Amino acid sequence: MAEDTAPTRTPEIVDLRSLCAAADLGSLGRAAIRLHVSQPALSKRLHNLESIVGVELLERSPHGVKLTPAGRRLYEEARRLLEQADRVQEVIGGLKRAGGPVRLAASHSAVESFVGEVLGQLSGVHNGGRVELVAANSSVVRDLVADGRADLGVAASRPHHTPYPGVREMTVAADEVVCAVPREHPWSTRESISVREFLRTPMVTRDMGSNSRWTVDAVLREHGLEAVPPLAEAPSPQAAKREARAHRAPILVSRQILIGHDFHELPVEGLEFAREFVLVLPAYGEPAANVADLAERLREVAGRWQDRRLN
Repeated sequence: MAEDTAPTRTPEIVDLRSLCAAADLGSLGRAAIRLHVSQPALSKRLHNLESIVGVELLERSPHGVKLTPAGRRLYEEARRLLEQADRVQEVIGGLKRAGGPVRLAASHSAVESFVGEVLGQLSGVHNGGRVELVAANSSVVRDLVADGRADLGVAASRPHHTPYPGVREMTVAADEVVCAVPREHPWSTRESISVREFLRTPMVTRDMGSNSRWTVDAVLREHGLEAVPPLAEAPSPQAAKREARAHRAPILVSRQILIGHDFHELPVEGLEFAREFVLVLPAYGEPAANVADLAERLREVAGRWQDRRLN
């Protein structure tokens, strides 16, 4: 009987990565989130891989998935291959980015505080190349990094929020959305305001897509509270400050951007709108040297801004 010498088709890297993610997480749904794909697309990849191998690689049940004996053998080899592939990708990324611009995406509040200071120190030039900045809402910053349209991001965190697929985050500074008033406002001599006053007073806020607005609304929901509609909604912190001055009205913005400005901060008795600023990087691989260097500068300056606020 003639021996079958037909060559075996080589699996795609994405198929092997899908198998490893499903095995590591024990769930197709969680693996799909990590890989930033739909669950049907992930299932198709796994079926393609099983078709190539000719045996089942995963045992599927209502409780999740686990490797079959054949799947375990392939998983162990695939894991080593993926580690090598990630190292190759890091080298390629470093070569592509070396000497080129670092694409930085940052939230408006971060830009108006420590990110702006870092870019001012660099004068637009960083490690032999340029820093290209895009200012956007924090959710857009994460999208840009996850999609590869930005090398590095600075965004505000969302407390108790589901981790965003495709990125990893590192805290660089604590922050808080605070209520403040211009110096000529009647509240400017007070040390705090009550929750009742806070809820019934129209204020200048950020737009609905901003993280600061989301943070305030989330805290109010947790306490079963609801505020009156805003006096004005601004697309950026700078615009919000202009509106507050023009209307001589209270404002809700990041504490970081009030440092050194003519506003009086007013704690709301019994309420805090805490959050953090985070660095946002792609979920896989290590950043190129110039990206890592910029990230370290951002960490240092963010730390100084936080110390300045506390002092």
